[in-house]
Amino acid sequence: MPTNLNFEMARSLVGFTVLLLFLSICESASFFQPISDSHRSAAVELFSPDHGSFKSLEETYEALRTFDVLGIEKKPDVTATACRLVSETVGSSSSTLKDLFYALKANSIVKCKINDKAYQGIITRLNAAVDGASSLPDFYYSVGGLLLVKGSKGDVHLADADGIFRSVKAFRQSDGRWRFSSNSSESSAFAAGIALETLAGVVSLASPELDQSLISTLNSDISKLFDSIEKYDDGALYFDDKLVDGHDHQGPLATTSSVVRGLTVFAAVTDERLNIPSNKILGLANFFLGIGVPGDAKDLFNQIDSLACLESNRVSIPLILSLPSTVLSVTKEDSLQVNVNTVLGSNAPPLTVKLVGVFTSGSKAASLVESQELVFDDGTGMYNLNNLPKSIDVGSYTFVFEIVLHEPEHEKIYVTGGQKKVPIFASGLIKIENAEIAVLDSDLGSIETQKKLDLAGQNAVSLSANHLQKLRVSFKLTTPHGLAFKPHQALLKLRHESKVEHIFVVGNSGKQFEMVLNFLGLVEKFFYLSGRYDIELAVGDAVMENSLLRAIGHIELDLPEPPEKATRPPPQPVDPYSRYGPKAEITHIFRAPEKRPPKELSLAFLGLTFLPLLGFLIGLLRLGVNLKNFPSNTVPATFATLFHVSIGAVLSLYVLFWLKLDLFQTLKLLGFLGVILVLVGHRVLSHLAATSAKLKSA
Repeated sequence: MPTNLNFEMARSLVGFTVLLLFLSICESASFFQPISDSHRSAAVELFSPDHGSFKSLEETYEALRTFDVLGIEKKPDVTATACRLVSETVGSSSSTLKDLFYALKANSIVKCKINDKAYQGIITRLNAAVDGASSLPDFYYSVGGLLLVKGSKGDVHLADADGIFRSVKAFRQSDGRWRFSSNSSESSAFAAGIALETLAGVVSLASPELDQSLISTLNSDISKLFDSIEKYDDGALYFDDKLVDGHDHQGPLATTSSVVRGLTVFAAVTDERLNIPSNKILGLANFFLGIGVPGDAKDLFNQIDSLACLESNRVSIPLILSLPSTVLSVTKEDSLQVNVNTVLGSNAPPLTVKLVGVFTSGSKAASLVESQELVFDDGTGMYNLNNLPKSIDVGSYTFVFEIVLHEPEHEKIYVTGGQKKVPIFASGLIKIENAEIAVLDSDLGSIETQKKLDLAGQNAVSLSANHLQKLRVSFKLTTPHGLAFKPHQALLKLRHESKVEHIFVVGNSGKQFEMVLNFLGLVEKFFYLSGRYDIELAVGDAVMENSLLRAIGHIELDLPEPPEKATRPPPQPVDPYSRYGPKAEITHIFRAPEKRPPKELSLAFLGLTFLPLLGFLIGLLRLGVNLKNFPSNTVPATFATLFHVSIGAVLSLYVLFWLKLDLFQTLKLLGFLGVILVLVGHRVLSHLAATSAKLKSA
């Protein structure tokens, strides 16, 4: 139904924007890309050392680990600073278990020189910490530290590995989660990851080997832990915790990262085949990839470290299917390209990518294409479909792919996730034909004025009509394959010369778009405003490569006079930036000047003003003023001269006040001259007083 309010246009355009945003969100919600160069750029930016060092050993290790996994060559050189921190930490008896643990972790990457004596001190201290541990973090840092020392020295063992294993298992809960200490009442998935990583370290340090029954019982605990896993609508899986006792809430990313790290380390050390469905491993990978590029250094480390664990895990290595572009142009005949990589972007094993089906988005109809294989390109490492099927026209589709591994052994190592659905937009140039604008007679509907429109170029149509006539705009839209096309938006806008706008939705009847405006029924909506109306046509769609917003001309409307109670046009919005523009020129109206006295009277008054000066000079002559007492010495004579010059300057200033200067300028100069006059006058009077005193004493 036609409308004439400004906000209708805004609402339509907002709806168009929201639709595009919704489609882009749907695309990103179910489409995952492996790690790319944007992550490497973010790592260099986020892990930027302050004056060559990081704030803590933990942050130092996280930076080194992230750079190492991503293979960043142009990275900050923090090796010397890291080795200095490592040496200070391992050589100090007051360093905490946590700092010692991360010092050893950082050292495993930078390979600093630590002497045997320092290693012996570390082993002794960590063994004592294991024996006295009373909480899960204490076991985690001490056992992990010993495992790192073993990686460097090779001769580190736990004498009572069975007892330590049972002590750690005492923190286990029935739901597969773990407690941080025996005093904790809440269980945590984050603690479960720490516990599994700690138990993997105990197994590695055990001498002799642990009882396998102790290890096997953990398989059921891991299965229970995965029963509490949470799921997003796009298939991503993650773990989350509530606030656990005094420990801070870690959030889904840190919690899931802890679990993944613990699972992969535990599976690698114990050779235990964990009963974890491969699709859940893929769901965890999708969770980390779905985050995109984190804006926090800690989050980036958790993402990259977890993906590195998933890429080298012994359960199932996820393979990620991705597309360089999910927008394909039918007009340009773009080819479909598909990548299959690991989560870190490494090459996949030999495989085949099949296009199983193509479905129109939101439709339950049968597939538009038959199953076909994509061709692998050795040069680019991509799987290509050079020609899109003829059944694909402009619109939004869901492409269904399937990955088939060539080697049966690889099916036990890699997980593909079955069929993969990817939203694809097929765009193209839409043909705009039979575009016309006409003024019709209201009674008979006959055409009074009709003009062709070139919507691909410029138009300057000039029309005129009265309230008894109609305006008709029509055009035809077809796809590159000749099918009728219905865009998201087709709007006609009329803007009066007073800036009042009226927006109308152009209707669609089959292949033809047509809008007929009956001015007789719109006089109230047009507020009876006669005059010039500029005409604009807007046609837009997400898959339309030639969306347009075109001014097609104007129409002169002759509407009847408004009745007394007619609705007035709404006030137009004020541009908030107009307050900073130039203001209107202010014109002052001064009152008429007063009538001046005759010239002779003014001259007589001027003569009277000189009478005091004349009286002053006569008075000096009567008093017998002379220059006999004028000082003869150089310095007193100089001050006496300056004194008389200053008096003359003050008198001259009075004259300038009458002729040119205003009061403020005169007072400013008089203050300066007055100071000089007082100083030199005081010196002159002091000299005269001293001379008079000498004469009297003589």
